Amino acid sequence: MFRNELTSLPANIAQLSKLRVLIVANNQLRALPEEIGTLQHLRMLDAGHNLIADLPQSFARLTRIADLLYLHDNHLRVLSASIFENFLHLRYLNLSENPLRELPASVGALIKLEELRLENIGLETLPASLTNLTALDELALRNNRLASLPNSFEKLRKLRHLDLRGNRFTRIPEVLRTLSKLHKLDLRWNDLRRVPPWLKELSGRGCRVLL
Repeated sequence: MFRNELTSLPANIAQLSKLRVLIVANNQLRALPEEIGTLQHLRMLDAGHNLIADLPQSFARLTRIADLLYLHDNHLRVLSASIFENFLHLRYLNLSENPLRELPASVGALIKLEELRLENIGLETLPASLTNLTALDELALRNNRLASLPNSFEKLRKLRHLDLRGNRFTRIPEVLRTLSKLHKLDLRWNDLRRVPPWLKELSGRGCRVLL
């Protein structure tokens, strides 16, 4: 159902009870039907590049999604506080290009998450729970309004790729020096006023630093 100019999904989608992959990207969807919550075997959902402004309450029941949850480029403004509480197997989440401005604390329940993309969603701060994502390998935070990172960021010990381009950093957060697995750090398009001496430590460990 990719790129078919769909404006809605039928309620009888519930009949596809064994469905494992649903791709409805690049349509004109303004909502997902409440019946989507009956797709208990769904492992991958791509609903990117639509006009979705809200997720149905039943969305929180799609807890077997593990491979990919792609909601990039929609009109999402608010996510319910508990929406991700039981998505314990999810490995990839993309919420980029939505006017969210903040994330629900339940994002911290995504303990298997390996890649998180939050580009251009208006973030000024990160929820404290985000640093519970200790399996995270890649974190994309490009084009937000971040000026600092919490000290608890050091818990992201498996992080290899961190994109902080286009934010409001005037100094490089020192907590980044604790991330021993960091392979690429992108800080371009910020207003950095000085480069700290410890940044050489990252380069010395093989991290590619872009300023």
